[in-house]
Amino acid sequence: MAENTEKAYEAVELAKRTGKIRKGSNEVTKALEKGKAKLVVIAKDISPPEITMHIPLLSKEKGVTCITVPSKEELGAAAGLGVGTAAVVIIQEGDSKKVIAELAKDQ
Repeated sequence: MAENTEKAYEAVELAKRTGKIRKGSNEVTKALEKGKAKLVVIAKDISPPEITMHIPLLSKEKGVTCITVPSKEELGAAAGLGVGTAAVVIIQEGDSKKVIAELAKDQ
């Protein structure tokens, strides 16, 4: 579990630098619906949990790997934000392609 968490943060950081990411549950939902999502990462410590409850189901429907991480603060930091974020989606992998492939294999 912890290994996937580290890989998920790493994928977000790499994609932020070399690809494209979108932040927030609305952006994640839109990317999934448009078929642009490569990897979805959701923070577990979101309140209320309803904000992200639909995302794992939508990810599964679209065949996109969805990883849950423990901390919205760490997820926000990985995405280059000064604040926490509920969810991040990678829409262009950049250098994170290998890490995303590993995460998908572990699912």
